[in-house]
Amino acid sequence: MTVLILTCRQDVTADLVVAELRELGVPLVRFDPADLPDRAALSTEYDRGDFTGYLSTGGRLVSIQGLRSIWVRRPGRPAAHAANASEWLTAECGQALYGMLYATTARWMNHPGAAEPARHKPFQLRVAQRSGFAVPSTLVTTYPRAAHDFAVRCADIVVKSASGPPSVDPPVSLPTTRIGPDTDFSDVAAGATLLQRYVPKRADIRLICVGQEVFAARKTAAAGQVDGRFGCHGHRWEAVEAPAGILHSVHTYMALTGLAYGAFDFAEDADGVWWFLECNQGGQFGFVELETGQPIAAAIASWLAAPHTVRPPHGASPVDGPEDRPAVGRPRLRREQPH
Repeated sequence: MTVLILTCRQDVTADLVVAELRELGVPLVRFDPADLPDRAALSTEYDRGDFTGYLSTGGRLVSIQGLRSIWVRRPGRPAAHAANASEWLTAECGQALYGMLYATTARWMNHPGAAEPARHKPFQLRVAQRSGFAVPSTLVTTYPRAAHDFAVRCADIVVKSASGPPSVDPPVSLPTTRIGPDTDFSDVAAGATLLQRYVPKRADIRLICVGQEVFAARKTAAAGQVDGRFGCHGHRWEAVEAPAGILHSVHTYMALTGLAYGAFDFAEDADGVWWFLECNQGGQFGFVELETGQPIAAAIASWLAAPHTVRPPHGASPVDGPEDRPAVGRPRLRREQPH
């Protein structure tokens, strides 16, 4: 049985997992949807109740009936590398590729049906609340008055992107920025804006969840630091044990969203509370492994190589109503600190 890795060619992080899979002796095929149809090919047939399909790339041919698991790492846009690229060609190749893969019984990390809603930060915040995480007060709005009132109520807030930096050339960065209630919020009307209560932090936490395994790392923050992604403060990531309550909330979050992999970011305050910031369903883990030595790539490889018995849920669960709570039990909600 073969592991299919959907990613682009220049993906050093995927290389770590590829090396681990080869150590395990597990067959794998690395496939970039962007190479369709010029440098990669596919074929699937539905006839008399039978379903067969094949993918080929780099001289390798794999039957989709022989897929053990599918790792959606950093796939390119279908047909992006085609000589005659177009929106129509991308749509056609995407329909063909993902349509045939959805029809397999392979296990996914992560299934696109679960990954798509999990990319949306407002959705993440609601699921995080239901999972029992401490979540800073947050407002997403296009109303300037609402933004102003929120800033007055919280006194100290940050503004951040909900979707990440736009895809433009040259690329731009959008660091999380601290602002106060005296800010002019009139431009909020021009586009949805995410405002959040500022959490004075003593450390950044990156937690990687792979199936049931959890790897946490901590990096001391500089005084007054807002966005740890920008600036070098001389601190390194160090392995740390996640508190039992955080572990419970992580597994609840993963069950509610249907994810097999998640990269969680927290801000640790002076009291040791881990405040949930986001969960990136395809977030990086290589830097954590390299600095802490935690075997994250090996855990991903083991998950992908494990025998497949039961098809996992592919869609994210709704976030309201008790009927969709996972079997791990009803989480205890933690109340937010007073402003």
